[in-house]
Amino acid sequence: MRLRELLIDAWSWLNCKQAMAHPSGPGHHAFPELNTSWVPAEDLRRLASYKFLAAYDSNQAGQLASVTGGDHHGVERRELGDPAKLIDTTLSYLLGAEQTIVVPGAEHPDQADEEPTPEAKAAVDLQDKPRSWADKELLPLRIQQAERCAVRSGDGLYTLAWEPSKRRVLLRTHDPGWYFPEWDEGEQDAQEYPQRVHFAWELPADPVRGLKDRVRRITYELGPIGPATAPGKTSDGRAIREQVAGADGDPVLTVGDTLDPLTSMVTRIYPWAPGKPSSTTCYLTDAEWLLEDLGSAHDVFSLPANKAAYRVRSDGQVLDRLDLMVDFIPVVHVPNSIPDVGERWGKPTLATVRQLMDELQATDTDSASASSTTGTPIVALAGARLPIDRSTGQPLPVRVEAGTVWQLADNGRMDTLDTSAQLAELRQRVDHRLDRLVSNTRLTTAGLGTLDVAKVPSGYALQLALGPLDSLVGGMRAWPATTSTSCCCAWCSACTTPGRWVTTSVPVGGRCSPCLPARSGTVVARGLLIRSSLAGSVSDGHSPRFTAPKGRYRSGRLLGCGTSLLYTCPGSRLRVRAGGTAEWSPRADTEAGTTSGDHEVSSP
Repeated sequence: MRLRELLIDAWSWLNCKQAMAHPSGPGHHAFPELNTSWVPAEDLRRLASYKFLAAYDSNQAGQLASVTGGDHHGVERRELGDPAKLIDTTLSYLLGAEQTIVVPGAEHPDQADEEPTPEAKAAVDLQDKPRSWADKELLPLRIQQAERCAVRSGDGLYTLAWEPSKRRVLLRTHDPGWYFPEWDEGEQDAQEYPQRVHFAWELPADPVRGLKDRVRRITYELGPIGPATAPGKTSDGRAIREQVAGADGDPVLTVGDTLDPLTSMVTRIYPWAPGKPSSTTCYLTDAEWLLEDLGSAHDVFSLPANKAAYRVRSDGQVLDRLDLMVDFIPVVHVPNSIPDVGERWGKPTLATVRQLMDELQATDTDSASASSTTGTPIVALAGARLPIDRSTGQPLPVRVEAGTVWQLADNGRMDTLDTSAQLAELRQRVDHRLDRLVSNTRLTTAGLGTLDVAKVPSGYALQLALGPLDSLVGGMRAWPATTSTSCCCAWCSACTTPGRWVTTSVPVGGRCSPCLPARSGTVVARGLLIRSSLAGSVSDGHSPRFTAPKGRYRSGRLLGCGTSLLYTCPGSRLRVRAGGTAEWSPRADTEAGTTSGDHEVSSP
């Protein structure tokens, strides 16, 4: 097929799919829900890519290929969960074993010999508040949801909102397909956040409750601080917000706001910027529209205000430009990768290896077909005396099954078609595809657990093998999982009620556990974990240097080890004797000195 048009954007890796070939209507037949009038045309390719990636994650890529018309045998494709495994493995290395909320100075205040300082006690108290909030909001679960969505789709989202009935900040995750930011011409940098963002999705009709098809849109918008507002109603009974007027009819300001007589602007001082009046606040709008009231001229950015039905919060506040009393948008967008210059969206883990996934699924399908002929081969009979059907006088059909006996004539023979060689070739092809897959995704065979440890000559070689995975996680952690957690924890620890804040200069942040053992002071050598104060320098690729006094040091027990030399460095030597006992012993030319602590060797 000749290519008539070349389109390069953040989703070009899907151009080979027939459903994405048309730039103005991607997924027209596969995803009819994207063809509604309120979905902007510039977001169709992004939303279609999310659908494609969700199909791969749920083992429905073959069904998707059959629906789009590219593969009539797609429903017979074997999909064995490789995309989901890559996504889950990447997520596990990204987040580590645990995620911890930390405040500097509060990690080990009771381990010192002296009494903890007032600053340390204050740090402990400050650290307990977000940790208690994290337990109530199921923070690890929310992080898993958002970060897995980011790894799979390329983007993840958190939102923060004060809930009066629960008296705390709520943390929620959203589908990136609901996210529609409004960018203007001046916001070209990926680090710049837009002044207005929307979350929009369709609500199906409910005949039992008498509800029609609707569109719900939640809008966060930065704007100038205005007069105080209160819930009200229109003449037809719709809930809205109205300005509060004083006795003289003039607008009333919110408590704490100040009117600048020179600029006629309302200003407010936020706790995180003392002494710096701000004229900006964030407004929240949550409303629904009937689909029948929307025409072709309306999209998610231009829904008619006179047709909106505003929702009401649990405390009776109408969500029609409700002042949130903050000067930022409480939405965290988490890209899976560092966006390219001029781009604002992340790239999913499967983006560059999607065709490899198709090749792997095709090979698995061929292997399944070949195994059927290998296990039940085609049999050719010559000179056999076949049983006769007495009613028709014709030979009965030949069935190859256990216990079947044929009588052959003197010159009879039986031949079978051996396809085991083709099956072995297909299995080798699967292994080759898997090697390319882990190489291109930088997860490495060691990261996936398929590396034969017996073939690794040393711990340093294993560290080099894990290098691509380390760099992959480092690039992903440039924003997700740590920065997003810090933003959420900082806000929840400061906010007690809307408009009332606890002022603190101590930063509250999130920390993920290391993705590799060497990052936490552990060296991997031939399947053994060497835990000591030397691990930091070993993980950096340098031989640790220290001096030790003569004598023996505390030794550990190694399970299943024979007599071998595990590690040697200047000034010391680690020996393993028969039976699995290890000890550090100084060399003859070692000068007297002190070590930084006992060194142990233990089994993982």
